[in-house]
Amino acid sequence: MTPPQPAPLTGLRVLDLATLFAGPMAATLLGDFGAEVIKIEHPRKPDPSRGHGPSKDGIGLWWKTLGRNKRTVTLDLSRPGGRATLLRLAATADVIVENFRPGTLEKWDLGWPELSAVNPRLVLARVTGFGQFGPSAHRPGFGTLAEAMSGFAAITGEPDAPPTLPPFGLADAVAGLTTAYAVMTALAARERTGEGQVVDTALIEPILAVLGPQPLWYDQLGHVQPRTGNRSPNNAPRGVYRTADGTWVAVSTSAQSVAERVMRLVGRPELIDEPWFATGADRARHADVLDEAVGSWIAERTRADVLAAFEKAEAAVAPIQDVRDVMNDPQYQALNTITTVDDPELGPLRMQNVLFRLSATPGGIRWAGRPHGADTDEVLTELGLTETDLEELRTEGVL
Repeated sequence: MTPPQPAPLTGLRVLDLATLFAGPMAATLLGDFGAEVIKIEHPRKPDPSRGHGPSKDGIGLWWKTLGRNKRTVTLDLSRPGGRATLLRLAATADVIVENFRPGTLEKWDLGWPELSAVNPRLVLARVTGFGQFGPSAHRPGFGTLAEAMSGFAAITGEPDAPPTLPPFGLADAVAGLTTAYAVMTALAARERTGEGQVVDTALIEPILAVLGPQPLWYDQLGHVQPRTGNRSPNNAPRGVYRTADGTWVAVSTSAQSVAERVMRLVGRPELIDEPWFATGADRARHADVLDEAVGSWIAERTRADVLAAFEKAEAAVAPIQDVRDVMNDPQYQALNTITTVDDPELGPLRMQNVLFRLSATPGGIRWAGRPHGADTDEVLTELGLTETDLEELRTEGVL
C-alpha cells in the first residue's frame, strides 16, 4: 500500500496575530491543510472569540473550531521583549496574518520594513475593515459594517421591511476565504520571485465581489437592485414554501427545463405555453401566479412526499434545515462534512470538517482549539530561548 502523502501545506509556518473571525479563519484554513499555525495572543487579553457564543464548563465552543490546528502562544507585542521575540519568530515563518488597525504594527516598529528585513520571503496578510489606506482606513471595522456598506443589507429582506443583516459573520467568513486564497497567490508568486509581499484585505471588498454585477448594472443602466425577499428578479418560481406537516422547502428554477418540470409536477402544464414563461426574467414578473401554483401544491403534501416527488421529476428542491437536520442529513454524512475531534478538555467534539477534499493530499483536523498560551514555552524553546529568557519575558509582562 502506498503510504499517505503529507498534507499539501506541510512545512508552511503561519503566525496568526489576528483576533475574532476573518484573519483567524484564513489561518485556520491554512492549518486545515497542513500548515503549522502558531496563534499569538496577548497574555492578558486573549482572542475575544474564546468568549463569543455558548460555552461549556466555561470553555468557549466557537474557539474550538476557529482555533483548531493551531498552537497557542502568548506575547505582548507592544513591549520590547515581545517585539524582539516576534521578529525571531518572523524570521522562521512563511506567513503572518494580522488584523490590527492600520499603523498599529508600525507603532511597535513591526511594520513591513522591519518584518521583511528579517525575512524577505515573508508574506504579510493584513485584514482590516476598510483596507490600509483611504479616508475610512483608520475607523474600527467589523463584518456588520461591511454587510451594510457593500449593498448586501440593502437587497436582503422583504420589499416593505427594513434592510436585513445576517445573523452570523458573513462578511468575515467571505474575507477569511479571500485572504487564504490571497496568501496562496502570494506564495505562488514567491516561487517565481523568491520574495514575499503584503496582502491587503478589506472586509468591505470581498462581500461586494460576491454580490454579483450590481456596479455594472448601475454603471450601464442606472439599475439599483431592490429587496425582493425570497424571490429572484431572474427566475420564478423561486422561494420557500410551507408543507402540510408545517415544515419548509426551497425551490429553484434557474434553468428553463427545471421550471417546466416543476409546472408539470404541480399540475399546471398550461402555464408553460404562456408567452411570458419562456425566460426567467419574464417568469419573475409573474411570480404571484407561479408561487400560487407551486405553493398550493406543496401545502397539500408532507415534506417527505414533496421531496420524493421533486426528485422523481428531476426538479430542484431542498428542505429548509436547521443544525439538527444538518447533523443527520445523509448527504452530509456521506461527505463526512461533520467530523468528530477528540479534545482533552471537552471530550469528543463534532464540528465542520475541512472545506474541501483532495484525492491525494487531503487536509484534516489534528486537534481542536487549545487553551490560551498552552504552547508558549514549547514554541519559544524551539526558537532557542532558554528558561532564563522565558523568565525574563515573564517578568517584563511579555508572556
